[in-house]
Amino acid sequence: MKKHELLVPAGNIDCLYEAVYNGCDAVYLACKNFGARRFANNFTNEEILEAIRFCHLYGVKIYVTMNTLVKNSEVDAFIDQARFLHKNGVDALIVQDFGMICLLRKKFPNLEIHASTQANISSKDICKLYYDLGVKRVVFSRELSIDEIDSIDVPIEKEAFIHGALCISYSGCCLMSSMLGGRSGNRGECAGSCRIPYSLMENDKIIKNNKYLLSTKELNTSPKIDRLLDSSIYSFKIEGRMKSPLYVGFITNFYRHLIDKKEFDLKNETDKLKTIFNREFTLGRMFNTTDNDLMNISSPNHVGLDIGKVIGVTKNKIKIQLNKGYVLNQYDAIRFKNSNNGFVVNYLYDKNDRLINSSTDICYVDNKVDLLENDIVSKTHDYLLEQEYSKKEDKRKIPITIKVEAFVDKELVIEVGDSFDTISMKGSKVQKSINSPMTKDNIEKQLSKLGNTPFICDNFIINCDDNIFIQVKELNEIRRNLIEKLINIRQGRKKEFIENEFNFIKEDLNITGIKNSFFVKNKIQLEKCMLYDNSRIYVDDINLYNEYKNKYKDIYYAIPRETFSIKDSLLENNLVSDYCDYNGYNVIANYTFNIFNIYTLYFLKKLGIKTACLSVELTEEEILDFIDLYQKNIGKETFEIFGYGRIENMIIKGNIMNLITNKYDYYLVDIKNRKFPVYYDGVNTHILNYEKTNININKFKNSCIIRYDFYDEIENDIIKIVI
Repeated sequence: MKKHELLVPAGNIDCLYEAVYNGCDAVYLACKNFGARRFANNFTNEEILEAIRFCHLYGVKIYVTMNTLVKNSEVDAFIDQARFLHKNGVDALIVQDFGMICLLRKKFPNLEIHASTQANISSKDICKLYYDLGVKRVVFSRELSIDEIDSIDVPIEKEAFIHGALCISYSGCCLMSSMLGGRSGNRGECAGSCRIPYSLMENDKIIKNNKYLLSTKELNTSPKIDRLLDSSIYSFKIEGRMKSPLYVGFITNFYRHLIDKKEFDLKNETDKLKTIFNREFTLGRMFNTTDNDLMNISSPNHVGLDIGKVIGVTKNKIKIQLNKGYVLNQYDAIRFKNSNNGFVVNYLYDKNDRLINSSTDICYVDNKVDLLENDIVSKTHDYLLEQEYSKKEDKRKIPITIKVEAFVDKELVIEVGDSFDTISMKGSKVQKSINSPMTKDNIEKQLSKLGNTPFICDNFIINCDDNIFIQVKELNEIRRNLIEKLINIRQGRKKEFIENEFNFIKEDLNITGIKNSFFVKNKIQLEKCMLYDNSRIYVDDINLYNEYKNKYKDIYYAIPRETFSIKDSLLENNLVSDYCDYNGYNVIANYTFNIFNIYTLYFLKKLGIKTACLSVELTEEEILDFIDLYQKNIGKETFEIFGYGRIENMIIKGNIMNLITNKYDYYLVDIKNRKFPVYYDGVNTHILNYEKTNININKFKNSCIIRYDFYDEIENDIIKIVI
């Protein structure tokens, strides 16, 4: 049978224990720095060492997320952390930053690297690039379908999310949190901008009012487990480093049963899962769910399990009729859906106003929330389920084989082996028994006493004479020594640590006379920008590009973002937005490449990038430092920086708001009345920032190409804006 890895999150050490005890094959976690969930508890260095020992003892792999974008000032600390983890036996690092991926591959050839979903793994071309760089595994964008994943024939390990929270934007492409409040999702600080209410406007008319228009349901692919097991996906990943130990333990056990095809009541277990965490469930883009089925615009939070309805309300009591087959227990938490209020059921009553522990029919609870009318009741916490998991004692055991050779006048030999290693120890010469021979059953009984060790012997091989004498004390001592050695061996497994020096090759790469670049949306803007000397123009309209490519030599076609076949879309001149090997093509890298450090740009040049726009998340001072550092370490270069325009905050697969294609009169409006232009291009939905970036261009005029992005600007606007 084909083997799949069950990969589970651990936001803290308690979650890690639950993941391992409940049957995961691997865990992923983060140190205090460089992890994309900065607000999880995460792990200190001491906890990381404990986690490595614990996971390796149980044969579980441990992957550490270092998947934030890295600034130049942080590179040394990033490498120090990677070195520490590699030396101490971490099985792989999960990395987003392209420059750091390349640098790690150069410095630590034995360190396994996985390209994070934050690296936006959304095409065969990207997979091929990372495979050629020596990356072991890619974590696919959640937008790819299972058929698209299967169609990618690059011999690289495939990992995909099968359960948990969904980002509405392509991962690694969301700037919403960063642009609104300076908390970068690419730096592990996402503020959850997709989980707040918005209104949708067309011109000045509100179409949808105060709904959670960007909030997705929770991914749950368990109904499609057979298709998953038949796919080319090796690692099944569960999201949830912010979740509780109960959630981690339950969801690990849930998918362990499904993957191993153990007896399992999927509906009953899914009902339990709904009480732990549930935003309503979706099969997600992996299984081509519709736009409407992907979203839950009513609530961004845990909605629980519907168990009944309110059929009567007084000032003091709420009368509940439970649905058939459902139970409400004392200390459960409930929520009333319409009023959106809830509480813990401290006291539960029957129809005679007597206190009861549980009910399956009509019951009463105290009206602690001033409920005024009938409502739907959902259970948001199951007290008995939590108790069941907190008292679980059937911890995971590692099967071993014990082999005994016990022949008269020969040394006793006991051998212990797991699926990787076999170790043995010799004892005293075996004596012939005078009164009480040691039987095979007695030997097995003594050697089976593995107590609180993580082992269980599922295979005994005992070869011995009939009338032998062995001291029980000696059997016990050898058993303890062998188990201790096996534990040390298992905990100490790691790859050889090798570190190479890395130095930039200095060269002057690209000095150009271009002063400005313009991204235009229509012919009027294009023709106006053509009047500016020493300028480059980007267009995303293929017809506009073809019409003007022979009239203006520095016009570039902006390849649509998230193109599944990148190289098939390339033309004579291209502005590209996704990673790929572009050698042999004339390409310029968009700001979507998230260039935070000089390593990223240095290695991009090796891929054929002519020049690039630096990250829009860098401050003006950080851009100046970037330029200075690059020129000192690598050589002269003409950089492009985003000087004016609306930054694209999100790119979303599909048409989640039912917009008319290529109509530019829509706006999302948040609770602060900020208006975000939004449009659908026929494939993806794009959300632009509510305000226009307008940096101090005079700081950069002599060292950078200044980029202007025009959206709804008219000719007179352009005249005023361009310096």
